Amino acid sequence: MKVVVVIPAYNEERTVGEVVGKCKMQPFLSPPFQGGDEEGVKTIVVDDGSTDRTAEVARAAGAIVLRHPINRGLGAALSTGIDGAIQLITNNSITNNSIIVTLDADLQHDPAEIARVIQPILEGQAEVVIGSRFMTTGQHDNRTARWIPITRKIGNWCGNFFTWLLFGIWVTDSQSGFRAFSGAAAEKLRLRTSTMEVSSEIIREIARLKLKMAEVPITVKYDKYSLSKGQGFLRGLETLWKLIVLKFFR
Repeated sequence: MKVVVVIPAYNEERTVGEVVGKCKMQPFLSPPFQGGDEEGVKTIVVDDGSTDRTAEVARAAGAIVLRHPINRGLGAALSTGIDGAIQLITNNSITNNSIIVTLDADLQHDPAEIARVIQPILEGQAEVVIGSRFMTTGQHDNRTARWIPITRKIGNWCGNFFTWLLFGIWVTDSQSGFRAFSGAAAEKLRLRTSTMEVSSEIIREIARLKLKMAEVPITVKYDKYSLSKGQGFLRGLETLWKLIVLKFFR
């Protein structure tokens, strides 16, 4: 199993080093890459035009850093990171049995849960997995969902609804940044949006390509810092308009 973790980051010097460190510590991410590389996991941080020390901190923590000279947005950062991961996989001749994971740089997600997110791909049940903050199962009581601010819950439900209305797939957490793609599925993606609407665009690509998708429950950590990220009401309306354009005019 070969796993590449992609972390989009904009002015995240405060947390990105810890996120990279936790990713690299996961014991299941071994044996190492082919070609004599001693590391069992590769972490790519996309510094999306940060004005702080994000790139320096990420590099010191052991990540490969790809940098945009200006802030282009979440969608552009994810596209750059996924393309970089595919190139890394190709260069190491490990296209088969490879997985690309995306997660946020603000410690909202727990890298220890990567194992749960990639499991459906390892078992051949899915080509894409969405980590859901709102999903519970008999084995996983997602208590952290109770502490998600009501504004985030409402915003996410709206995102789910309009994603379903436009692209025909219902998921419980369409705006989640914690995902996994098989290497083959990631190569097929054609992401063209630059900002927050990329989360719904990924769902569109799943529908367009008829990829097998699964959701698994994840926990989430919200604090004052992580709550300062994300999009407000006006940005949400802008995202909805971009999704309508994506549906009918692209």
